[in-house]
Amino acid sequence: MKKVPLLLCLLLGGMSAVAQKLPSKTEVIASMRKANDYFMQKWPDTGKPIVTNKTRPSNIWTRAVYYEGLMDLYKVDPQQRYIDYAVAWGESHKWGLRSGLLTHNADDQCCGQTYIDLYMMDKKPERIRDIKANMDSLVKNPNCTYWTWIDALQMGMPVFAKLGVLYKDNAYFEKMYQMYNHSKTIEGGKGLFNPEDGLWWRDKDFVPPYKEPNGQDCYWSRGNGWIVAALVRVLEIMPKNAPHRDEYLQMYKTMMKALLPLQREDGFWNVSLHDPTNYGGKEATGTSLFAYGMAWGINHGYLNAKQYKPALVKAWNALATESVQPTGFLGWVQGTGKEPKDGQPLAIDKIPDFEDYGLGCFLLAGSEIVRMKK
Repeated sequence: MKKVPLLLCLLLGGMSAVAQKLPSKTEVIASMRKANDYFMQKWPDTGKPIVTNKTRPSNIWTRAVYYEGLMDLYKVDPQQRYIDYAVAWGESHKWGLRSGLLTHNADDQCCGQTYIDLYMMDKKPERIRDIKANMDSLVKNPNCTYWTWIDALQMGMPVFAKLGVLYKDNAYFEKMYQMYNHSKTIEGGKGLFNPEDGLWWRDKDFVPPYKEPNGQDCYWSRGNGWIVAALVRVLEIMPKNAPHRDEYLQMYKTMMKALLPLQREDGFWNVSLHDPTNYGGKEATGTSLFAYGMAWGINHGYLNAKQYKPALVKAWNALATESVQPTGFLGWVQGTGKEPKDGQPLAIDKIPDFEDYGLGCFLLAGSEIVRMKK
């Protein structure tokens, strides 16, 4: 009688092994095309305002994150229509920022990542004029306290890094570090980074004594995903000898180590990284950002492939098979917010308040996976 369960275990183990192979590059690109085509068809007018609880212009951070992913998709699937779509978006907003030239809000500055990329392809001065003027005003401003929430690091740090490289000016790198360091070590009292757990609290509302229902600290999945993306993008952009690069690399490695054991068996990460009872379940945005970070680290030799690739494969397969629907719609995407309860409950067919940033995260992950060696 004991042979039957043993045989069953062997069969299930074999099925699991097959399921955990990374798809071919062609298949990964096909998944990204499906999801992206769904979005581009749904939003043919790149300048159309986004209407949820109120009307917002389409150069806000949610759409800017999508274009980050689209520009990365273009690098592995170079279709001119992607660039045309991005240029039309920039032109529709006259290459401006939502709140004007003097905004200090990183959410407004995120669009600059794509503006700068498009400027590098075609150096029309209007493409970079406003974002450069805005960031220059920030460099000259002694205040370093604007990044009071960790999402801001992903929205703003890559803009500083791109300008620092483009103009060969370390002033951008220095200001970026000062603002990053404030968020890390000062904001909220003693900083938003907890070195004991290797993770970040979303903002001052979640530093201790705030606790999750199970008594653990609240580490929001997507919030920590934004930090991972910020570090990856900055490390990719900055030259090896750029100031403070080693600090960012060490933080990246620390976070990857902390995130690895927190992955769910199904490949996703919970919205609350240390409390699976607080709206536990599949969530695509944090998972996409962590997969992006792991793929990048493996590709650049900063992570041990034998240790991290199984987790990456599980994450991508979960996203590609359980999040991407036949139409290209992405399921299990948590809506905008700042903590596990926001946008709940999630579902495979629930449309979040914004569909764009989830797709951007997914495209970043898939594009980095396509770059992996066999």
